[in-house]
Parts: sequence; structure tokens; C-alpha cells
Amino acid sequence: MTANAILRAPSEDGAEQLTARDSLPMLKVVAPPEFDFDVAIVGMGYVGLPTALAQHAAGAKVLGFDVSQGRLEAIRNSKVDLLPSDHGRLVDALASQSLRLSTDPQDLARAAAVVVCVPTPIDEFQVPDLSILRAASQMVVEHAMPGQLVLMTSTTYAGCTSELISEPLAARGLVAGADLNVAFSPERINPGVADFEIEDVPRVVGGATQACTEAAVQLLSGYTKAVHRTSSIEVAEMTKLLENTFRAVNIAMANEFAEACRALNLPVHEVIDSAATKPFGFMPFVPGPGVGGHCIPCDPHYLLWQLRRHKVNLPLIEQAMNNISQRPTHTSDRCQEVLSAAGKGLPGARILVIGLAYKPDVADLRESPSLEIIRNLVEMGSEVAFYDHHFEEPIQIQGSSIANITDPLSFSPDLVLLHTRHRDADLSWIQAGTPVLDATYRAGDISSRILL
Repeated sequence: MTANAILRAPSEDGAEQLTARDSLPMLKVVAPPEFDFDVAIVGMGYVGLPTALAQHAAGAKVLGFDVSQGRLEAIRNSKVDLLPSDHGRLVDALASQSLRLSTDPQDLARAAAVVVCVPTPIDEFQVPDLSILRAASQMVVEHAMPGQLVLMTSTTYAGCTSELISEPLAARGLVAGADLNVAFSPERINPGVADFEIEDVPRVVGGATQACTEAAVQLLSGYTKAVHRTSSIEVAEMTKLLENTFRAVNIAMANEFAEACRALNLPVHEVIDSAATKPFGFMPFVPGPGVGGHCIPCDPHYLLWQLRRHKVNLPLIEQAMNNISQRPTHTSDRCQEVLSAAGKGLPGARILVIGLAYKPDVADLRESPSLEIIRNLVEMGSEVAFYDHHFEEPIQIQGSSIANITDPLSFSPDLVLLHTRHRDADLSWIQAGTPVLDATYRAGDISSRILL
């Protein structure tokens, strides 16, 4: 059975011609009965676990795969950072017979669909680190079976899915669109934020062929209310880069606007809130001490890195990423300025960092600006501790053990840096005479605050 000329390309005279994709046999998108699982999730982290729980809640038989036995044990014991609603789903899934957790890659051959949800960070030189994605992709390709759907969701550069999945599969004799389906659908999960349920967020998907796209649409439609089809895998990959580059550029502008408002002695939060009353043509972004997670501080670098080979410069995006990367240093410099104004220096100063996580209400340290800020302060001779109930153990930075203080008053800080404010954090202990450097720009209830 072949596709009925659904995919066509215009010729030079404008007439439609059949493309090579039309000659490929169209696969049935119904999972063959020999598969034991409807879907396997590769990587059970901040994206993979909620994805697995959403699939399970929709009635799918789910295989959760991770190379870390420790991670799977944490999931089994419900010792993972999730929204309350997802914790309920986890309890239900663990009590059922339709969720299995595994570290055996051979189990991937038992799933009708394999979804890759692994991190794509950058290294210390801001160069994409594809080692995790390459290893996961190689494992998926090695165990791929005819009739499967392989769906990449990890953020990467345009063309990566073809390079790491489709081409190696073809080398095995499995052709995308003929023997199995290959597609890309960027994840859209916002850890710690319950404003949008995973089912309510539209998904973008592009396949190697139209049949591949439709197979991915069927999988995602099992739990997602809306799916937007793109004309190719590469368009879907580029879509994710645009989403997070847009955010990065606007956050960098918000940071600069905060500096302008500080110079003019104006409250930047009020300026932003006022501008946000406009119902069109404006979207509010807030300044801060930097950005964390594996999206905004990482994803635009995949675009910049790829385009260097084409000798294409993107100066606006490059400057925005430079602005973001310099914010932690700006924050530690501001700590020095505030202490100097109080007649103290950084050497020997006791600084308490409130909120270690990169965003409120999560126990997530990925790319958190707090780590670089603390490192800077330690290098300049300060005694630093942190106050964050999401973390129990001390952290190690530059060979120093940074303690988690449960009784902030006992630390007697010379300066408090409000880095991240969790909703349920108790700040009533802050004394009127203690300077508080507010990197959130939102702590108007603290009388002794000084804006970053």
C-alpha cells in the first residue's frame, strides 16, 4: 500500500510533482500486537517522568527507561520533584500493572513507540554537549524494531534527529517511513509551574514522512488535546529553538531595563506591570540574577553553534546570551557594592543566599545562577551559606562545603541575597537592619531590601 500522492512538491513551472516520500509504503499507525508496551520513555527526568505519567493516565502501557538505577529507585519511592497532581499520578501508576521501570535497553524493543527525553546541556565553553543524546540515540537505534515509532523530544539543532536517528537506522536497513516511523516533537514542560496541565499544552510535531508525522500525532493525541503538524522534522526542531531564543532575548532586555530603572531611581517591577496592562503587542519578562534549567541558558547556543559552520552571525542573540551569562557576576559584584556601602568588604563577610534552585518551588539546580554566584563570593573570601528547604544536604563548590542553614538568625548574616523566593519560604525572620539584595525584584514586603 502506498501513499496516494499526499506529499507533493512544486516544479519550476508551478505544477505539483510527486516527491520521493510518496513512493514509500505508508505504515499503519496502530501498534502491532507483538509489542508489550504502548510507549517507552527514555530518560525519566524532569521531562520524561511527567510525560510517562501523562501517557499512563491516558491508559497507555508505559515502560520508563533510565540508565540510573538510583533515579528509578527514587521514582519507586516517590522521592522525586513533581507537581502535586503528578505525585498523585505517580502513586496510581506505581500501584498499577501498566507501568514498568527498567535499566535494560533490550526492553526498548518491546515498545510500539520509543520517546527520547534526555538532557541536551552545554559545556563550560557554551558548546553543545551531545554526549547524552548521542548515547541515548545509539541505544534506541540498536534496539529499534520494524513497526516502531521513534520520537525525539530533546531540544537540539535542526537536522539532529535525521543525523542521530534516521541515518543510523537506515544503515541498519530500517528506512524511516517504510520500515518504521521517525519524528520530532519538542517537549513543552515547565517544571514546578501548574498553570498549564501537560494535556493542555499544544504539541508541535514533524516526521520524516507524512506517515511518520501521523504516527507521532496518534501517539501524542492519546493525552494531548492539540497537535500542530509541521512540514518536516527540521521545522519542528527549529521551532523549539525559536521558542527559547525568544525568551532569552527578552529576558536579556528586561535585565538591561532593570539597570536603566535603577540609574533613574524607578521601580522596574512597576514599569513592567504597567506595560503588561496593554492587551496586545507586549509580553512581560522579568529581570533576575541569571537564568537556569536546560532551556534558556542552553538552547540558543545550539543555534549559534550550528550556524558557525555556515559562517552566519546572529549578533542580537549572541549579545543576549552574553548578557544572561554575565548576570551571576553582576549579582556577586552588587553584593560587594552593598557591603562596601555599609562599610564592609567581601573578605570575611557572612552572606546568606535565600533560594538555591533556579526557579521557585522546585528542587532543581540545573544551571542555577546561584551556584556561580556562590562560587564568586567564596573566591572573594566571603563565608556563604544558603537557606532553601528544598535541599537537605550541603553543596560542594570550589572545594568548599556550603551549608544549608535551617535557622537563619543563627548564621547572623551581614548580607542576605534573595536569589529565589519559594512560595512557602518563611522570611519573617529577616531583621530590619539586615540589608537584603533582592534579585527577584518582587520583595516589596521586605523593608531593608536593595534592588539588584
